[in-house]
Amino acid sequence: MKKGILKLVLVISGFVIVNSVSAQMTDTVASICAKHFQDQFISDGQQYRALLMNTEEVAEFHVTLYGGTTYRVAACSGLQDGNLIFTVSDSDPKAAPAGNILFTNEEYKNAPYWDFKVTSTLDCVIKAHIDPNGSSSSGRAVVLIGFKPLK
Repeated sequence: MKKGILKLVLVISGFVIVNSVSAQMTDTVASICAKHFQDQFISDGQQYRALLMNTEEVAEFHVTLYGGTTYRVAACSGLQDGNLIFTVSDSDPKAAPAGNILFTNEEYKNAPYWDFKVTSTLDCVIKAHIDPNGSSSSGRAVVLIGFKPLK
């Protein structure tokens, strides 16, 4: 009986430790990504996160962007910039399956962020995947969205 309880405690402890280490790594990636906001942009308060197990997996995040606002989308994976390819598309059903591509950082050497102004409110899809040609990546994709405050 004691051996069974000990095994159960060890298994539960193992899950807790692995979860804690994984969460700390994701928090580290998010803090690296947040450095792209500095003074000009305020975070929308969300951290869009995904664990990508290989370069074929794609994370997909649905967001609403409001007209008249200047936004910055920052995307990171690993401990350095340039490991994550992200694409921002509208959700126009006529342009199925992917919508109209508004921006992809793949055309800009995997730039870690993009600034843009939205003239009218629109629903967008942000897709992210690990660059197969990139250097090291943690597999943890983090996308942050910030906006410029109105003056």
